[in-house]
Amino acid sequence: MDKTSIKTARYPAGLVTKISEINGPAVNDLLNHYALELRMTQSREILGSYWRGDEAGLIDNCVYARSATPVHSVLHESCHFICMAPTRRKALHTNAGGDYDEENAVCYLQIILAGQLRDYGSQKMLLDMDAWGYTFRLASAGCWFREDADDARQWLLNKGIIGIDNLPTWNTRAT
Repeated sequence: MDKTSIKTARYPAGLVTKISEINGPAVNDLLNHYALELRMTQSREILGSYWRGDEAGLIDNCVYARSATPVHSVLHESCHFICMAPTRRKALHTNAGGDYDEENAVCYLQIILAGQLRDYGSQKMLLDMDAWGYTFRLASAGCWFREDADDARQWLLNKGIIGIDNLPTWNTRAT
Protein backbone atom coordinates (compact mmCIF):
# COMPACT_ATOMS: atom_id res chain seq x y z
CA MET A 1 0.00 0.00 0.00
CA ASP A 2 1.44 3.41 -0.86
CA LYS A 3 1.43 6.59 1.23
CA THR A 4 -0.56 8.61 -1.25
CA SER A 5 -3.68 10.33 -0.09
CA ILE A 6 -6.71 9.44 -2.13
CA LYS A 7 -10.08 11.11 -1.93
CA THR A 8 -12.40 8.14 -1.72
CA ALA A 9 -15.77 9.04 -0.28
CA ARG A 10 -18.33 11.77 -0.10
CA TYR A 11 -18.98 13.26 3.29
CA PRO A 12 -22.36 13.40 4.98
CA ALA A 13 -23.87 16.88 4.86
CA GLY A 14 -22.81 19.03 7.78
CA LEU A 15 -19.86 16.86 8.75
CA VAL A 16 -17.06 19.07 7.45
CA THR A 17 -16.49 22.78 7.91
CA LYS A 18 -17.82 24.90 5.07
CA ILE A 19 -16.18 28.07 3.81
CA SER A 20 -19.21 30.08 4.98
CA GLU A 21 -18.54 28.94 8.57
CA ILE A 22 -15.15 30.62 8.90
CA ASN A 23 -13.70 34.10 8.43
CA GLY A 24 -13.82 34.71 4.66
CA PRO A 25 -11.47 37.73 4.69
CA ALA A 26 -8.86 35.62 6.51
CA VAL A 27 -9.05 32.99 3.76
CA ASN A 28 -8.70 35.72 1.12
CA ASP A 29 -5.68 37.18 2.95
CA LEU A 30 -4.08 33.75 3.12
CA LEU A 31 -4.59 33.06 -0.58
CA ASN A 32 -3.42 36.54 -1.56
CA HIS A 33 0.06 35.63 -0.27
CA TYR A 34 0.24 33.32 -3.29
CA ALA A 35 -1.45 35.63 -5.81
CA LEU A 36 -4.52 33.39 -5.60
CA GLU A 37 -8.02 34.79 -5.74
CA LEU A 38 -11.03 33.19 -4.05
CA ARG A 39 -14.13 33.68 -6.19
CA MET A 40 -17.42 32.87 -4.52
CA THR A 41 -20.27 31.82 -6.78
CA GLN A 42 -23.93 30.95 -6.48
CA SER A 43 -23.96 28.93 -9.69
CA ARG A 44 -25.09 25.32 -9.75
CA GLU A 45 -21.77 24.14 -11.19
CA ILE A 46 -18.54 25.41 -9.69
CA LEU A 47 -16.13 26.42 -12.44
CA GLY A 48 -12.98 24.31 -12.57
CA SER A 49 -14.21 21.73 -10.05
CA TYR A 50 -12.56 18.38 -10.65
CA TRP A 51 -14.72 16.60 -8.06
CA ARG A 52 -17.92 18.55 -8.87
CA GLY A 53 -20.70 19.08 -6.36
CA ASP A 54 -19.66 21.58 -3.71
CA GLU A 55 -15.93 20.94 -4.23
CA ALA A 56 -13.68 23.90 -5.06
CA GLY A 57 -12.60 24.61 -8.60
CA LEU A 58 -9.28 25.84 -9.92
CA ILE A 59 -8.64 27.80 -13.11
CA ASP A 60 -5.49 29.88 -13.53
CA ASN A 61 -4.95 31.69 -10.22
CA CYS A 62 -8.63 31.58 -9.20
CA VAL A 63 -10.14 29.20 -6.68
CA TYR A 64 -13.89 28.92 -7.16
CA ALA A 65 -16.24 28.02 -4.33
CA ARG A 66 -19.70 28.58 -2.97
CA SER A 67 -20.86 28.91 0.62
CA ALA A 68 -21.26 25.11 0.99
CA THR A 69 -17.73 24.36 -0.28
CA PRO A 70 -15.61 22.66 2.39
CA VAL A 71 -12.64 24.62 3.69
CA HIS A 72 -10.40 21.60 3.11
CA SER A 73 -11.38 21.65 -0.57
CA VAL A 74 -10.54 25.35 -0.98
CA LEU A 75 -7.16 24.85 0.67
CA HIS A 76 -6.43 21.61 -1.17
CA GLU A 77 -6.99 23.17 -4.58
CA SER A 78 -5.02 26.25 -3.52
CA CYS A 79 -2.13 24.04 -2.46
CA HIS A 80 -2.14 22.36 -5.87
CA PHE A 81 -1.54 25.81 -7.39
CA ILE A 82 1.24 26.51 -4.88
CA CYS A 83 2.98 23.15 -5.39
CA MET A 84 2.80 22.78 -9.16
CA ALA A 85 5.62 23.70 -11.52
CA PRO A 86 5.26 27.12 -13.18
CA THR A 87 4.72 25.58 -16.64
CA ARG A 88 1.72 23.60 -15.36
CA ARG A 89 0.47 26.62 -13.43
CA LYS A 90 0.32 28.65 -16.67
CA ALA A 91 -2.06 26.12 -18.26
CA LEU A 92 -4.08 25.33 -15.13
CA HIS A 93 -7.71 24.45 -15.71
CA THR A 94 -9.66 22.04 -13.46
CA ASN A 95 -7.23 19.10 -13.26
CA ALA A 96 -4.13 20.11 -11.30
CA GLY A 97 -2.37 16.85 -12.15
CA GLY A 98 0.93 16.09 -10.44
CA ASP A 99 2.51 12.91 -9.16
CA TYR A 100 2.13 11.04 -5.87
CA ASP A 101 4.89 13.00 -4.14
CA GLU A 102 3.31 16.30 -5.12
CA GLU A 103 -0.15 15.13 -3.99
CA ASN A 104 1.25 14.20 -0.60
CA ALA A 105 2.95 17.59 -0.39
CA VAL A 106 -0.37 19.26 -1.24
CA CYS A 107 -2.08 17.40 1.60
CA TYR A 108 0.70 18.30 4.03
CA LEU A 109 0.63 21.96 3.00
CA GLN A 110 -3.14 22.25 3.36
CA ILE A 111 -2.74 21.17 6.99
CA ILE A 112 0.02 23.76 7.52
CA LEU A 113 -2.03 26.53 5.88
CA ALA A 114 -5.10 25.61 7.92
CA GLY A 115 -2.99 26.43 10.97
CA GLN A 116 -2.74 30.00 9.67
CA LEU A 117 -6.53 30.41 9.92
CA ARG A 118 -7.30 31.38 13.51
CA ASP A 119 -10.91 30.18 13.50
CA TYR A 120 -10.14 26.89 11.74
CA GLY A 121 -6.69 25.45 12.45
CA SER A 122 -4.73 22.35 11.57
CA GLN A 123 -6.59 20.06 13.99
CA LYS A 124 -9.95 20.88 12.42
CA MET A 125 -8.41 20.32 8.96
CA LEU A 126 -7.26 16.85 10.01
CA LEU A 127 -10.74 15.98 11.27
CA ASP A 128 -12.35 17.32 8.10
CA MET A 129 -9.94 15.35 5.92
CA ASP A 130 -10.88 12.16 7.75
CA ALA A 131 -14.59 12.95 7.58
CA TRP A 132 -14.44 13.65 3.85
CA GLY A 133 -12.66 10.42 3.10
CA TYR A 134 -8.98 11.12 2.47
CA THR A 135 -7.21 7.84 3.09
CA PHE A 136 -3.71 7.26 4.34
CA ARG A 137 -1.69 4.18 5.18
CA LEU A 138 -1.92 4.95 8.88
CA ALA A 139 -5.72 5.23 8.81
CA SER A 140 -6.07 8.93 9.64
CA ALA A 141 -4.77 12.22 8.39
CA GLY A 142 -3.46 13.05 11.86
CA CYS A 143 -1.45 9.85 12.17
CA TRP A 144 -0.07 10.32 8.67
CA PHE A 145 0.88 13.96 9.36
CA ARG A 146 2.60 13.18 12.67
CA GLU A 147 4.19 9.82 11.86
CA ASP A 148 4.51 9.19 8.13
CA ALA A 149 4.72 12.45 6.21
CA ASP A 150 8.45 13.17 6.37
CA ASP A 151 8.71 12.71 2.60
CA ALA A 152 5.94 15.28 1.98
CA ARG A 153 7.55 17.73 4.40
CA GLN A 154 10.94 17.27 2.75
CA TRP A 155 9.40 17.82 -0.69
CA LEU A 156 7.96 21.16 0.50
CA LEU A 157 11.29 22.14 2.08
CA ASN A 158 13.18 21.26 -1.10
CA LYS A 159 10.82 23.41 -3.17
CA GLY A 160 11.08 26.35 -0.73
CA ILE A 161 7.37 26.28 0.07
CA ILE A 162 7.81 25.79 3.83
CA GLY A 163 10.71 26.62 6.09
CA ILE A 164 12.54 24.39 8.56
CA ASP A 165 10.13 25.78 11.19
CA ASN A 166 7.27 24.10 9.28
CA LEU A 167 5.71 27.48 8.50
CA PRO A 168 4.83 28.73 5.04
CA THR A 169 7.45 30.79 3.22
CA TRP A 170 4.63 32.29 1.12
CA ASN A 171 6.47 31.14 -2.03
CA THR A 172 5.03 29.04 -4.82
CA ARG A 173 7.13 26.33 -6.41
CA ALA A 174 9.72 27.94 -8.65
CA THR A 175 10.89 24.92 -10.70
